[in-house]
Amino acid sequence: MSVLDNWEQWKHFLSDRLNQGVKDGLNKETVSEIAYEVGEYLANEVEPKNEQERVLADMWEVASEEEQHAIANMMVKLVQK
Repeated sequence: MSVLDNWEQWKHFLSDRLNQGVKDGLNKETVSEIAYEVGEYLANEVEPKNEQERVLADMWEVASEEEQHAIANMMVKLVQK
């Protein structure tokens, strides 16, 4: 089963990667840019596997680049809590 199949597993996976990146010295701007790039990749290459991912994909599709960065930053905040 892929981490993308389950929303809670996906958030846990992102949280682990984020914590590792911060531990390895990534700054906030770098984390933000990586989150945006991951969002771009998922939107263009990966079919949503659950309702939450579908909502994010739909929002990403209609968002401007600035709004996409905001979505990516909100995902970072979501997994940091």
